[in-house]
This record gives sequence, structure tokens and C-alpha cells, in this order.
Amino acid sequence: MNMLAKHYPAHVAELQARAKTALSRDNLDGVIIHSGQEIKAFLDDNSYPFRVNPHFKAWLPLVDIPNCWLIINGSDKPTLIYYQPVDFWHKVIPLTEDYWNEFFDIKILKSPSEVDKLLPYDKKGFAYIGAHIEVAKALGFEQINPEPLINYLHFHRAYKTSYEQECMRQSNVIAVAGHKAAKAAFFAGASEYDIQQAYLKATQHVESETPYGNIVALNENTSILHYTALERGVPQAHRSFLIDAGANFYGYASDITRTYSFKRDKFAELIARMDQLMLNAVNGLKPGVSYVELHIATYREIGKVLREFDFINVDADTAVEAGIISTFFPHGLGHHLGLQVHDVGGFMADERGTHVNTPEQHAFLRTSRVIEANQVFTIEPGLYFIDSLLADLKQSAHADMVNWQNIEPMRAFGGIRIEDNIIVHQSHNENMTRDLELT
Repeated sequence: MNMLAKHYPAHVAELQARAKTALSRDNLDGVIIHSGQEIKAFLDDNSYPFRVNPHFKAWLPLVDIPNCWLIINGSDKPTLIYYQPVDFWHKVIPLTEDYWNEFFDIKILKSPSEVDKLLPYDKKGFAYIGAHIEVAKALGFEQINPEPLINYLHFHRAYKTSYEQECMRQSNVIAVAGHKAAKAAFFAGASEYDIQQAYLKATQHVESETPYGNIVALNENTSILHYTALERGVPQAHRSFLIDAGANFYGYASDITRTYSFKRDKFAELIARMDQLMLNAVNGLKPGVSYVELHIATYREIGKVLREFDFINVDADTAVEAGIISTFFPHGLGHHLGLQVHDVGGFMADERGTHVNTPEQHAFLRTSRVIEANQVFTIEPGLYFIDSLLADLKQSAHADMVNWQNIEPMRAFGGIRIEDNIIVHQSHNENMTRDLELT
């Protein structure tokens, strides 16, 4: 906590400066950010798990309290309207003294319907940022999520303050504890469901608190990129295990993937080779380099791996030209990371939100931006044996480039993805994941 308290004043000052510039550009008096509110399931009185507005949690570490509001003008101390009802049905989270309190003028809200008494009377010069459009209209807001303001804030979200970087280090600490527990459960012969429970226990998260639905896959299931089914039964044999799982710390996400082979076999050798490839890609993450260029270079390196392991019978350049590598690596190299797992601003060339397209051949990339210092990325190359993609390749004009007899035994193992979380500094990269000795 001492580190967070140390870095927090500069964080608030930076957000104030961004807000002041953005409001001045758009001739606005201020911005009012809504933390959000609970959403009821259709024809039900139960609510979905609450997810706070990322623009709200950028300012302070309140991630589980709906009906809160921030009033910001970039110059004066921001106002926090803190929802603290009198409620004997649910647990009320009381306002407590913490390192961030002194930076806000705090007002207590006992009922959501009374918030208008605490908001500015004349809202003409204020923009609303939040998900609840009907609420904003009912309160009299005319400027609702204005695109120029959102673009400016999203562009600058890519640059992480020292406070944010510390939060993300702590998020990695939590996730790595979960990954180590999950690895132990796999080698002990557990089911997908039980591995997930081991992960959640180690991170002290419930499922709704993880930044995304954990991918916990055994054997063939590892070839399903967003697999979340969690089979309860133990498979007849444990061959391979892929876990893509993160954690949250004060609203900041980690996103880590590891793949394991149950035995020391060819698949284990392939994992080791892909691990080295991933670390080489991390070394290429440098200020001034286009993330697209790094992806394309890694794409070609995967072609080399396919040739080394005799999965294809052509060289990497031929495989790139033919496009067959995409059968084995059908997604992007990684993405920005922060308040959201796939953090915003990845396709922006400037503060106005000018969109930078990805190459047609690499349409699944999640960022096309030039890499700069104080940005945080995932690096997550993969190599998979996906039945549907292999079937398409087998029917294509390039089928004879593949050694199908070597592909067939790999289908039972599914696929490989290895992912670390990286802070780009001007002089070096900080691999938050490897610094915690996760192998």
C-alpha cells in the first residue's frame, strides 16, 4: 500500500491534466462519470455481476460499488458521490479511510434517485460518461459519451502512470499464484473444473471477479481459442493443459497463458520452442516499432517452427506467401492491457481517434499502434491444431505444403499459447510475469 500511496498523487495529477485538456478542446465545463448500476436479468429480479465503468475506476480503486459518480473539471478537486445506502437486505460497503480519500470532495448518496441533488443543476456544459443512457437523459444531460472526448481519453489510456504500473504488477502477483496452483492440479490429474477451483482459491477471486472468463482446457480442448466449458469429469488421459487466466487488482487486469505437456514428449519440445519464440518477441517490443511489424515478424518465426518440426515441407517465406501459417496461428500477437483486458486505444494514430487498419492478412490483430514507453502489452503467440482450419487447408491449393502424417498425432494435444505481461520502458522491457518466476 505504501507504494500505491506514493505514486497515487502523480496519477491523479496526470488524469486531471488530461481532463483539463480534453474539456478545453471540446468547450466543456466538466465531465461526470457514472460508476454504473446493477442490471437485472430479463424477466428476473436477480442482477448480473456488477462491472464498473473503466473511466470511473481509472480515478480511484472502487470497483464493486454501483450508483457512484465523479464530477471533474480538470482544475478543482474532483467530487466523489459515494453510494452508501441504509440496507438490511445486502451488505453495504462503508466508506473507509484510505490513501485516495484526500484527493476527492466526498459526498454520501443514500438513494440513487436522489443523485440529482448532488449533481450540478445546469448540466448543459457537462458531459456524461457511462453506460446508462436513459439515466443520463432523465437527469438532463445533453452531451452523452461525446466521441471526441472519449477518443482523447482512450488514446491517452495507453500510457500507464507509475501508479497504474504498480497496480498491474500486483495483479500479476495474484494471477501467478493462481497459475502455479493450476499447474500443480493438472499434474495431480485433476479435471478442468477442479483446476479452475484451484486457481480461484489461490487468487482469492470468485468467477465474477476475474477480468475475463478463465480458459482452462485439457487435451483437444486446448485448440479452442476461447474455451470456457469446464468439463467436470477427469479425462481418461492427461496429455496437455492450456490455462489462459488473469486477476484483478484495484481494477487493473493481468492476462497470462501457459501450456503444459503431461509427459516429456514431442509436444513438450514444441512448447519449449514456442516459449523461446515468445521471449524473442518480447525482446522485439521496443519504442518506435509498429506492433503490426512485430506481429508479422513473429508470424514468420512460427513458420520456421513449423518447418523445424516437420509439420510443413516448405520454408518460412513460402509459407508466409501462401498464408498457411494462419491455419496454425489464427490470432494476433497480443494487445494493450490495463483497466480492461483488451485495453482501449490500440487502433488510434492520434488523440482524435484516427483509425489505423491492420493488414488484411492479419485481421485479428488487436492493436496497430506504434509501441511507446509506458505502454503495457501482452505477447501471446500460439500454435494450434484446429480441426476446422486444418480441414480447410487440406481442401486448398496449398495442401501439399503440409506433412499431414506429422500433423495427425498432434490433434490430440490441441494447441499451445504462452503469454506474458510486459511494461515497455524507454531503455528496457519489464516482464512482470517472468519476474515472478512463472514457467
